[in-house]
Amino acid sequence: MIQADTNINFPEKLAPLFEPHRYKILHGGRGGAKSWGVARWLIIAGAQTKLRILCAREVQKSIKDSVHKLISDQIESMGYGAHYQILDNEIRGNNGTEFIFAGLGGLTVESIKSYEGVDKVWVEEGQTVRKRSWDILIPTIRKDGSEIIVTLNPELDTDDTYVRFIETPPDDSVVIQINYPDNPWFPDVLEQERLHCHNTDRESYDNIWEGKCRKAVAGAIYPHEVGTAITENRMNRPVPYDPMLKVHCIWDLGFNDSMAIIMVQRVASELRIIRYMEDSHHTLEWYVLQLKKLDYNWGLDWLPHDGYHKDYKTGKSAEEILIALGRDLAPGDSKDPAIPNIRIEDGIKHVRTIFPRCYFDKDHTKRLQTCLKRYRRHINIQTQEPGPPLHDEFSHGADDFRYLSLVADKLQNDLTTEPYTLPPPPDPYY
Repeated sequence: MIQADTNINFPEKLAPLFEPHRYKILHGGRGGAKSWGVARWLIIAGAQTKLRILCAREVQKSIKDSVHKLISDQIESMGYGAHYQILDNEIRGNNGTEFIFAGLGGLTVESIKSYEGVDKVWVEEGQTVRKRSWDILIPTIRKDGSEIIVTLNPELDTDDTYVRFIETPPDDSVVIQINYPDNPWFPDVLEQERLHCHNTDRESYDNIWEGKCRKAVAGAIYPHEVGTAITENRMNRPVPYDPMLKVHCIWDLGFNDSMAIIMVQRVASELRIIRYMEDSHHTLEWYVLQLKKLDYNWGLDWLPHDGYHKDYKTGKSAEEILIALGRDLAPGDSKDPAIPNIRIEDGIKHVRTIFPRCYFDKDHTKRLQTCLKRYRRHINIQTQEPGPPLHDEFSHGADDFRYLSLVADKLQNDLTTEPYTLPPPPDPYY
């Protein structure tokens, strides 16, 4: 233990909190004292020096969703009540220190400007924070000596927060993994919960208590397929582009919803997914320009049934626009589309059959991997029975992968030389 202030102790692993670093990342499972430790450190720091401290999370619908109560309870238990005034929506120090609380998901480039003078930002439940939120927050916290503190129990190794701060941490970062064995005050009640989880739910135990990434989210549609792909090193290795093979594009069309494009090469039964593109609010011309920049040996573009419907604004279908832009399309029409129009549940069955044949490029398909790991069913609140797949931000990539499964055996090459052979897989990730 380290002694931070009179009669206030901390686990040894939290010593770097008292050092100056731009980023302080604390990750691990339940009972490791991550949030407890950060709250205590900020209370001490705010009592010693006038600070403006932003306590944030991705979603905060009310102050009850924030760490306001945690900080208030720690102020009382540490005996710092004389230093702070606890108000309904903020906490003020007698020296001018202020704790403010906000949700990142609703912030815009304009609205976040009010936080430019912040000294310290504590982002709790960091695993839920989206890339957009980080891209808005980080450039705003620019005061000299300012710090960003993130506490999280990682969920997926493709989540933006995990990649950004744990897999590839920025300069001047301290990354601390802390779990229940590192907490000298780990309570008996949590020990009983831990043992129960260990004995009854080993699939979740490593994530909940050891802070290890899940292979797929709880309730995912493809957990076993994803888990096997990870174990067999088909999701965490480079899958290089082979100029001898055609690159086929599988399209899931959208404008307000996301547009998704899988780029895949086929060798015998192998499906090598070399790149994935997903965006929204762009025209087909914009996507075709991005594809041209890649300078691949292009095969065919494969469209679903809605690719043949004429848009009421332009009077043209996606098929017509793509042909005019110089793309080669797989044969199809509104009655017999290139990608068969079948029931979603039947498509899910097709996906299960091709998953063992798929290799995903480690760097260029992270978003697609996230979609497959997070693709899950709607759960009826009353009956707790699973229903149809959720239509959310992850369903577009999963839909596009389902489309790939329906045309996988139709993808052709004009081979004149032997294709590139993938090297032996690296050591297993898990």
